[in-house]
Amino acid sequence: MTGSVPPIALAFGAATDPGLRRRVNEDSYLAAAPLFLVADGMGGHNAGEIASATVIEEFAALAGRDSLAIDDVHTAVREARRRVAALPPGGGAGAGTTLAGVVVADVDGEGYWLTVNLGDSRTYRLSRGRLEQVSVDHSVVQELIDSGELAAEAAQRDARRNVITRAIGAGSDAEPDYWLIPAEDGDRILVCSDGLSGELEKDAIHGILVTESDPQSAATRLVHEAMVRGGRDNITAIVVDALSVRSRASGAAERDTVPVSAPTAPVADIDGDTLPRAAATGGL
Repeated sequence: MTGSVPPIALAFGAATDPGLRRRVNEDSYLAAAPLFLVADGMGGHNAGEIASATVIEEFAALAGRDSLAIDDVHTAVREARRRVAALPPGGGAGAGTTLAGVVVADVDGEGYWLTVNLGDSRTYRLSRGRLEQVSVDHSVVQELIDSGELAAEAAQRDARRNVITRAIGAGSDAEPDYWLIPAEDGDRILVCSDGLSGELEKDAIHGILVTESDPQSAATRLVHEAMVRGGRDNITAIVVDALSVRSRASGAAERDTVPVSAPTAPVADIDGDTLPRAAATGGL
C-alpha cells in the first residue's frame, strides 16, 4: 500500500567472497527488504552454485513488500525445492543447498523477525549487547553435541563438521525450522554461511558486530576477517539493523520468541564442501 509504514525500518549490508581455496563461489544471497537470506550450495561437482542461485531467485520474487507471512515463505521453500529437484543433468542435477535467514513479518501490527533455516548456514541476533545464535545447525556434529557424544569445543575439529542433515535438494525433503522473534529497536541480525562461522569464533563475530556501526562495513569486515583466518570455504555475511520497530507498548510483555510450524494449509492470520548426509552415510 502506498505510504504504508513497514513493521521494521531497516539498514543493511552484505558481502561475499569465494575464499582462498575455491575458484567458484557456491554461496548465493538475497539482501532486499523484507528478505535477508543466505544459501550455501553443496556438492561442487554437481553445481551447488546453481542450486543456491535457484533458491535465491525464487525468493527474490517476494522482494519489495513491507512484510511476509509464514505461508509466503513456506510456499517459496516448496517451489524452490521443486525447481532444484528439476535441475537437468549438467545443469545442477543432484545438487543441494542450505537456506538460512530472516524475513520481516507483521504480527497483529507489530514488527517481528521470521527466521527460516535448513542446513548449517546461521542466523545470529545481537540485542542489547548480547549475541545469540538463533538458528540450530542441521548437522551430524550438532546431533552428536545434543546427544552428549561430542563436546561443543571439539566440533570445529571434527571430521564430520561439514555433513548436514537437512537441505533443499540433495535428496532431502526435510522441513525448515521457523521461529518468530519480536524485533526491538537496535536489533542487529547476522546471516552467514558456514565459511564465516567456521573461521570466526562467536566472540570474534560479536566484537566486529559491536565495533562496526555501519552494517555494510560490518559485513565487509566479517568476510575479510574470515579470509585472514584461513578462508577455506566460500564466505557470505548479511548484516541487518532494525532502526525502528512498530509495536504496541501495551503488548510488550507478550512478545515472546516462539517456534512456528510449517503450514499444511494457507495461514489465515574440514576443509571441504558442505555435504548432505546422504553423500557421507548413505541416507539423509
